[in-house]
Order: sequence, then C-alpha cells, then structure tokens
Amino acid sequence: MSDAMLSKVRKLLAQAEDPACTPAESAAFTAKATELIARYGVDRALLAARDPASDPVGDRVVEVVAPYARDKAGLLAAVADPLRCRCVRRREGTGFAMHLFGFASDLERVELLFTSLLVQAAHGLAGAEPPAGAHVAAFRRSWLAGFAHVVGVRLRAAEDGAVAEAGAPSVALVLADRSDRVRHRVAEVYPQLRTAAPRRLAGGGYGRGAEAGRRADLGGRDAATARAARPGLGR
Repeated sequence: MSDAMLSKVRKLLAQAEDPACTPAESAAFTAKATELIARYGVDRALLAARDPASDPVGDRVVEVVAPYARDKAGLLAAVADPLRCRCVRRREGTGFAMHLFGFASDLERVELLFTSLLVQAAHGLAGAEPPAGAHVAAFRRSWLAGFAHVVGVRLRAAEDGAVAEAGAPSVALVLADRSDRVRHRVAEVYPQLRTAAPRRLAGGGYGRGAEAGRRADLGGRDAATARAARPGLGR
C-alpha cells in the first residue's frame, strides 16, 4: 500500500480514536478510512488487469497463537473472505498456521486489518466483564465470534460500495476472475481440502462482541507499530 494512502488512513484513525471525538464524529472518520482501504483494493485490481505483473497471486502464512487461537483464526477468516483472499487453517502446536492465498495487494490489506483488529479485540475484551456466574472462557469465545461476524459484514459492505462507486460493469468481472484464480491456487496446493464443521459456542458474549465489532476501526494501521503492540487477548 502506498505511503500516501497509509498516511491518510493513519490520520483518519488518529482522529477517530481521539477521546474528544463524539461517537458520530468517530464513526465518520472510521467510515472514511474503510472507504479508502476498499477503494485501494479496486484500484489495484484494475491496474493488475492491465499489468498482471504488478499484482501477482501469492500466499503467506500467519501464525495465530494461544490463548483463543481458534477464535483469532476465525477473525482472520472473517477479514480475508470479503477482501477476496482464502485461508487454510493448519494446526501448529497450541495455535494455528493460517495459510493465506490472494493477490499481493489483497494479502497486504488483510494483514494490516487483522493486525489492527487483534489489538482492538484485546482492548474490547479487557473492558467486557462477563456476567456473574458466567464461564469466562466461553464468554470470551462468543464475544470474539460476534466481533468477527460484524467485522466481516462491514468489510463486505465497504468492498461492495467501492465496486459500485467504480461504476463500470467490467470491474465485477475483473474481481470475479481474481477470486477464481485465488480458488484455483488453493486447489493446486490443497487438492483434498475439507471444510471444517460449524462451531457451536455456549457463551453469552456474542451480542457485546458484535457491538464492539460495529465500533471497530476498519482502516488498518501501520503494520510494524500495531504488531509491536499486539496484546495476547488475555486468558
């Protein structure tokens, strides 16, 4: 992502996170940052359609560690899918190695957003006290599920909005072709891939996690800074 784009996003997020901001002002700054990230994805896709070498299909592995490794992996999947990437979850010790596939620009967007959202989720969980008598781990797992679901819905809406804003019917065709090429790459590497069974969660934190997901900043942040500050989501 260009330095100019990152600079704009960082400034918007700094304004959104300013304690002096009203909730409405913060939401407006966050929406603008999300819009920039989505528009960047469409612009890079159109550029790559003219010059494929500028944005090749690739892959990378993201390590997701305990505690709540499966829930963090679910958040990564919720970010990756709307941004036209695919991820394969592989067990690795007490955590997972998430093998991401996508075009270079989309993989970059996924990693930036995921890094930022892990920080935000950790902060949100720290302030979310389970109800009296609730199982703490179950509450936190369901909180993270709600957070991930709403984040995924918001990202898909931002991506759809960027496509609509681009206007040309060819944009949808370009993006569909990119998605097909990513799926083909996954099938080449994992020809016998199976879909995991749906997960059932018993905790009561889903609604509060979903509300935190509605407030989350989706514009990304400088990856090095956020990675250095990445909390572990507690125990």
